[in-house]
Amino acid sequence: MTTHDNPVSHPLPKVGVLGLGIIGEIWARHYAAAGVLAGAWNRTPRPGAPAWRETPEAVLAAADVVQIVVADPAAVRAILARLLPGLGHGKVVVQSSTIDPEASEEFRRAVEGAGARYLEAPFTGSKPAAEQRQTVFYLGGEAALIAWLEPLLALVSTARLHIGTNRQAAALKLAMNLNLAVQMQGLVEARALAAAAGIGDEVFYGALSRNVGYSGLVKLKEPKLRAGDYAPQFSVKHLHKDLRLASAAAGCAELPALDVVREQLKTAEARGLGDEDFCALAKVLGA
Repeated sequence: MTTHDNPVSHPLPKVGVLGLGIIGEIWARHYAAAGVLAGAWNRTPRPGAPAWRETPEAVLAAADVVQIVVADPAAVRAILARLLPGLGHGKVVVQSSTIDPEASEEFRRAVEGAGARYLEAPFTGSKPAAEQRQTVFYLGGEAALIAWLEPLLALVSTARLHIGTNRQAAALKLAMNLNLAVQMQGLVEARALAAAAGIGDEVFYGALSRNVGYSGLVKLKEPKLRAGDYAPQFSVKHLHKDLRLASAAAGCAELPALDVVREQLKTAEARGLGDEDFCALAKVLGA
């Protein structure tokens, strides 16, 4: 593990960001502030974005490294189909979308087959963490490539963890999101039980803060739940997608909590809550 303030003794590569969602847009601003952003692109045009370019191909042409942060494997696949003709020696693809291990292997083979290098780099950290450069990357790939990219990724993160292979990094990210989903379901159910007994938020969260079950997730989501604020830090639809991918991953055929929370997220999305923060699981309970 490494930290954000490592010294840099060589020029940083130029990076392009493909995908300007909640996180990608923040990363693009950080890279621009550091003077290393070669281009940014989003499927829905955002001409006001820093270093905006009209096509992903134009971003690739200007950059040494392209970092992809989009919704799902299908979106990554569509971008790579456009990039492959321009990939070759000297180009690097950093794949930071949450995908499954099989898709990761497919993309690695395609990129390396074109003569470029590939790093699986999913991350943990929602909007506030990205704004504060507190993202943590789970890196899967060659140690030499990770070392070369370290100073660049340090511009948008607090730590870079070398997990192992690309497939392992993708699997770990799904495991982390499963843990968050189950914790959130437990939190909203516990709160609903307390509320049914006439216990208000002040007492509930006060007690929880002194319980071993208190966590970083509770700390992050408590103010949102108390205020009824469901503006997305991490949306229902994206977490639902991640659990669908997890359900199909090796070793996950019979994980009961995964199945339960996946159904709750499916219900939330069916009720029109897909774009809200995943703490909107509370709404499914009427809490």
